[in-house]
Amino acid sequence: MKADRSQTGIPYAGRSNNEKHSSGRRQTGKNYPDRESRSSRKPGGYTGEKEEYVWVLDYLPYGKSVDTSSLIQKKPLVQAVGDKKFTLMELAPKNGVIPEIQARVYIGPNDRDVIDHVKQRIGYAELTHGANLELPFILEACVRYQEERFVKFFNEAHPVTTRLHMLDLLPGIGKKLMWAIIDERKKGVFTSFQNIRERIPALHDPAKLIAHRITDELKDDFIKYRLFTIPPRNQRND
Repeated sequence: MKADRSQTGIPYAGRSNNEKHSSGRRQTGKNYPDRESRSSRKPGGYTGEKEEYVWVLDYLPYGKSVDTSSLIQKKPLVQAVGDKKFTLMELAPKNGVIPEIQARVYIGPNDRDVIDHVKQRIGYAELTHGANLELPFILEACVRYQEERFVKFFNEAHPVTTRLHMLDLLPGIGKKLMWAIIDERKKGVFTSFQNIRERIPALHDPAKLIAHRITDELKDDFIKYRLFTIPPRNQRND
């Protein structure tokens, strides 16, 4: 499955103002629903789950240009992003196999058709120019592919602290829109992205908001709250 470029907007850059200033004044008026019972729950977080599928960002038939090996010794390399925790990684394809960019391929413990083995996890800064260009399109395609998972996020998002809600962390969602989502889901759960758009017209494209947030988390190793990704390996306790 390939990303649909026609549905992809301009990538969001930088964390939201709500996240930057989450230590500001306490909000007055309405209280978050279930604030006392849920405020201690952390968003995202590492679950120990390994990626089983990745989306191909770039294929390098002779490896990285910074590799000092001779051209004959250089081996093909794939850069990809997982679709469970959006782990960026480099992989070795099977001999004679050329992975298609934007393809979703299996890397789990059973027989693999495309990937021979996972080489290493990488950071956003290590992506090639081509992978960097593909990332926003592929993230949006990945979110749309897992629509049920991310619609569930809108149904179950909860307060992170007494001042900050998980919905606050999505780019473009302010307090007014956040409360509109919370009030509307009390009437009945959201069933699809289209259902969310129809019931909350101001929320033009929920999938893009999720994809932009994932990009934001991948770019910033030190972002305070992670909704959909895992922190860099040197910040984990596993």
